[in-house]
Amino acid sequence: MDLDLRDRTAVVGGATSGLGRASAMALAAEGCRLLIWSRDDGRLATTAAELRTTHGVEVEYVAADASSPDAAGTVALAAEAFGQIDIVVSNAGGPPTVDPTSTDPAAWQRSIQLLATTPIELISRLLPGMRERGWGRVVAILSSGVRQPIGDLVYSNAGRSALAAWLKTTARAIAAEGVTVNGVLPGRIATPRIHELDSGRAERESTTEEAVRAGHLATIPAGRYGRPEELGALVAFLASERASYITGQLVAVDGGLIAGL
Repeated sequence: MDLDLRDRTAVVGGATSGLGRASAMALAAEGCRLLIWSRDDGRLATTAAELRTTHGVEVEYVAADASSPDAAGTVALAAEAFGQIDIVVSNAGGPPTVDPTSTDPAAWQRSIQLLATTPIELISRLLPGMRERGWGRVVAILSSGVRQPIGDLVYSNAGRSALAAWLKTTARAIAAEGVTVNGVLPGRIATPRIHELDSGRAERESTTEEAVRAGHLATIPAGRYGRPEELGALVAFLASERASYITGQLVAVDGGLIAGL
């Protein structure tokens, strides 16, 4: 299916690894120009070169840490220099695990900045151009924890839920202007982040990562972890003209993991 994305321009966060990288690859495969960003300048350069070589598209990058109050401004300035922005893919790494009864104020501040404040500020800076042109796409990579909270990821559950609430509210406010706003809810996708979580739990519980993984697999009706490219394909679709009547939605990519309606 031709998604009619050739020569559109997308800003993709956390694009050097995992779900952000998969989303950047999917958009590049459809012919999008890309501005990618994350914390690591070296990994950005490597990822940008791979995207250019593999898909023959224009790719620029900017280093910024989403947990910093300066990040949104840094990326927005780079986007202004790059040209017209049609698509924003919001994505950031996850905060640490924690006992929900023993959280820390400083960790809360950092997590909310990372998962809510920075993406909201960046999207808000890039929305005016989309609204003026009557076409734009915002896709936020969230977590299944927004619908079914994950026990030791309370910072993530809360921060991503705050972003989801803003997305839903904003989607309704601008739906008539040709700009759609959606979120995707990954379940357990085989990324470095999930490996980190599984191995961390194995260490805390004095067991093996294989045992932890087996426990998770028992809760997933599909019987496997997802592949990053499966989520990337959905991001590209939601960013496309084909998805013009889909807005304000939170779409799960979870192999049936979320039990609630």
